[in-house]
Amino acid sequence: MWRFETVPGPGQPGHETWAGESWKTGGVPAWITGTYDPDLNLIYWPTGNPSPSNYGGERGGDNLYSNCMLALDANTGKLKWYFQFTPHDLYDYDATQIPVLLDADWEGHPRKLLIQANRNGFFYVLDRTDGKFLSAKAFGNVTWAKSISPDGRPIVNNSLQPNPAGTRVCPGALGLTNWYAPSYSPETGLLYVATSNECDIFTSSPQPYRAGHDFLGSVYVPDPVERPTGALKALDALTGTEKWSFPYFSNPNGGALSTAGGVVFAGDSDGNFIVLDAKTGHDLWHVQLGAAIYSTAITFELDGRQYVVIPAGSALFAFALP
Repeated sequence: MWRFETVPGPGQPGHETWAGESWKTGGVPAWITGTYDPDLNLIYWPTGNPSPSNYGGERGGDNLYSNCMLALDANTGKLKWYFQFTPHDLYDYDATQIPVLLDADWEGHPRKLLIQANRNGFFYVLDRTDGKFLSAKAFGNVTWAKSISPDGRPIVNNSLQPNPAGTRVCPGALGLTNWYAPSYSPETGLLYVATSNECDIFTSSPQPYRAGHDFLGSVYVPDPVERPTGALKALDALTGTEKWSFPYFSNPNGGALSTAGGVVFAGDSDGNFIVLDAKTGHDLWHVQLGAAIYSTAITFELDGRQYVVIPAGSALFAFALP
């Protein structure tokens, strides 16, 4: 029916943002499912990083449409607008975190919003009708950029570019958050996001492109001194201000599910399935499932009884109230 090229070829808008022939191996995968607004008939689709993912020497420019939120007409695939979170990415900061749509008052006026806790460490608020940048706020330790300018572009810390000697950058390549699902609660006005505090040492290592092989352009390893941990954070959905944080022993790989019952379900990489108070982050209940959790819980009702189900390891666990 239609096709949208995430790396624009010759003659297409955005092609000029790739130096030389670098667009031919540009990457930019669309590897996480987007979301849909039936009123605007727009699909919002986040995109991945450019390639080589951590070396920019041969792909000068912003490298569109990498690390973007794309707003596409659902019928035609025509680009309505785009917003690029991390131009000319050097740290593997895919923008493929789940976009959340909400309608709320912004500066005293009703507005259709799109919010995203981005892998690059900033929480963004956009107008989803036209892509206008409204705000951004760091929700953890961020060193690669000093701040976000009024037009939405990052003010990059140029002293932290990957180099042969290695440079410590926060967040690391796994991001402050990643692909696992956040959850928004209309009752609390909070967005619940699993986060990691890992910082990495990036060492530039230019490499030729070979079909079928990794194309990274850098070696990155976790900071050998500071052990990575994580947390489930509750952020104000309009400002990004942290309201509470529940600590994890290790980097998380599981998302969050908030319900109208005032609770948040979450799972950590050490096998704990946890239920938290949505307003305070207080641990209400938890159980050890015996394997790392790489998913998000779902809930459903069957024969008048509500269930919560989550996979861990090779097993599927179901829980219900009496």
